This record gives sequence, C-alpha cells and structure tokens, in this order.
Amino acid sequence: MPPLGQHVAVARDDAFAFLYPHWLADWRAAGASVSFFSPLADEAPDPLADAVFLPGGYPELHAGRIAGNQRFLDGLRQAAARDALIYGECGGFMVLGQTLTDKAGVTHAMVGLLPHDTRIDRPRRVLGYRRLVHAAPLPWPAALNGHEFHYSSARKTHGTPLFAAADALGTPLDPMGLVQGRVMGSYAHVIDIASP
Repeated sequence: MPPLGQHVAVARDDAFAFLYPHWLADWRAAGASVSFFSPLADEAPDPLADAVFLPGGYPELHAGRIAGNQRFLDGLRQAAARDALIYGECGGFMVLGQTLTDKAGVTHAMVGLLPHDTRIDRPRRVLGYRRLVHAAPLPWPAALNGHEFHYSSARKTHGTPLFAAADALGTPLDPMGLVQGRVMGSYAHVIDIASP
C-alpha cells in the first residue's frame, strides 16, 4: 500500500488498535516516516505530519474519554486546517464524525470533520469482504479490497461517499463512507490493492 503521506501520524492505543502491519512495512519501504500518538492519552498527531491515519478499534468503549480529550480533538482539527490528508477506518471513521452514541445510549461529541453521526445499535454485526472503488484524494489506486466488521451504524446528513462498494461476489452495495476535502473515512478496512 502506498503511504498516505511523507510523514504519517498514526493513532495507536486501546481505542485504535486495528492496523495491518504490512501497511507500515510498505510505507517505510517507500521512504515515508511514521509517528504514533495516543488519542486516549490526549496526544495530538505530530504537527509536522502531512497525513493522519485513525485505524479501526473500539472508540465506542472509550467515547466519553475521547470526547473530553481536547488536545487530541484540536490536533485533528488543526491537521485538517493545514490541509493534511486525514483518513479513518471503521472506529477512526466513527471518531471523525459529529457524534458517537454508545451502547448505553449516551451521545458523545466527536471531532466533527465529517457530516455523520454513529451509534452502537445493531443487534447483529456487519461482516464481509468488500470490493471498493474511489475517486478521492487517497494516494492509492482506484480499486481496492477490504472488509467490514462492526455493530454500529452511521447516519449521514449530507456529503460525498468515499467508496462505491460491492460484496465479495460483486453484488453492488450502498456507497460507503464520506469524503470532504482531504478528510475521509468509511467502515471498510482496506486490505490491499485489487487485482486488475
């Protein structure tokens, strides 16, 4: 996978723990530098980073803490203001939205960089491989392979979807995620570049 930027700041802690190791290896092999920060420790991404990655994980288990971590929230907003590429997958996508409602029904304010609200409300998980196509500022080929695994749902108020999507058999699905400028995300965990 090509790197998201020359210096990628990656969220890494108990709330953002789902990251494919081959991504980091590929990014470093391409000459990118990678730094880590912990949203749960109220750390902001490195202000010198030209890209920020929020991987999947379990932000719903820490939503109150994340909502109160002002250095983290402000750091992401500042990254967006300086036009860094910001990409969130699954849990990272949830945090980029306006609000996150946890399993107890408590709604927490999130970063507010994408126009959606998420809630933990599904009795059954969404699970499956995905074929994804994008026309976003992601520095990746248009066709990608990914998968979904989540118990939450997202309500979008408006915005441009990030991916056209199909299941593993090629059956079309609803478009996934959102892109607004250089901020983007979806429930899909991208695995690799799709074969032609």
